[in-house]
Amino acid sequence: MNRLSIFFLLLCWGLSPCAGQDKNARQAYIQKYSQVAIREMNRAGIPASIKLAQGILESGSGTSTLARDANNHFGIKCHDNWKGATTRMDDNRRGECFRAYGSAEESWRDHSDFLTSRPRYASLFKLGKTDYKGWARGLQAAGYATNEQYARRLIDIIEAEELHRLDRGENARGTTVSYRVGGGDSRVNYRQRVTRVNGLRCVEAREGDSFEAIAAYFGIPLWKLLEYNDKRETSLRAGMNVFLKAKKNKADKAHSRHQVREGETAYWISQKYGVKLYRVVDYNYLKINEKPRPGETLFLRGYNNAR
Repeated sequence: MNRLSIFFLLLCWGLSPCAGQDKNARQAYIQKYSQVAIREMNRAGIPASIKLAQGILESGSGTSTLARDANNHFGIKCHDNWKGATTRMDDNRRGECFRAYGSAEESWRDHSDFLTSRPRYASLFKLGKTDYKGWARGLQAAGYATNEQYARRLIDIIEAEELHRLDRGENARGTTVSYRVGGGDSRVNYRQRVTRVNGLRCVEAREGDSFEAIAAYFGIPLWKLLEYNDKRETSLRAGMNVFLKAKKNKADKAHSRHQVREGETAYWISQKYGVKLYRVVDYNYLKINEKPRPGETLFLRGYNNAR
């Protein structure tokens, strides 16, 4: 957090006219970036409330010099691995290097990537996405900012604006955020469609469903849901099982083998039985992109046997 942001916030909190202006700027900021915060929550697993509160605090609701001139909403400095554009500003030292972005949304995405890639923040991702207090205290403990009141200020912003509602798939006070994402709608009651395959909870996809919407509904980071389902991209075919936990190494005893039907792939079969794709491929001596022949028997519990 840079000195200009700290000065702006202290000044606004201390003077009532400025506080009123800050309140208006804050509400406008929340309305503008709520959907971005939700999208990043689904993608990276950081609570939307935390993203918004940090953006508000670090950028003075988008009014700081760093936010206006460099689109940097989170006060992130260059660090050794930064290869993008930069700007210089006084902070703890004169002329420190800060990251600069082509757009505010680039800053929001890089903030998520910054937190997910730094080992010192790893423990935060073990917290629930609705545990905004734990996240706020964890950010302070991990050294995101040196201010001893950093966690308290984040929590105050979240509670004053009811931003924690966004983490639960609701609208924060004063917002009209659409929860339609990725072609699906997180307001669909997916919980009623949960079933179990191979002892694992899953949802059978229907037309109009998406990985993004299912991830948002269950509070699972999108990247993690894709990982559970052996996916690198978000295409979703109706009728396919979407698993909410990592698939297993083998099928249950009642499904030790499968006779391939026309149009079925090793991936489709791995989703049908809740078995990791690489295990299906390995058990049957297939190549990763090899399509099994109709009528062929695939083994799902071991190498060419029905254990």
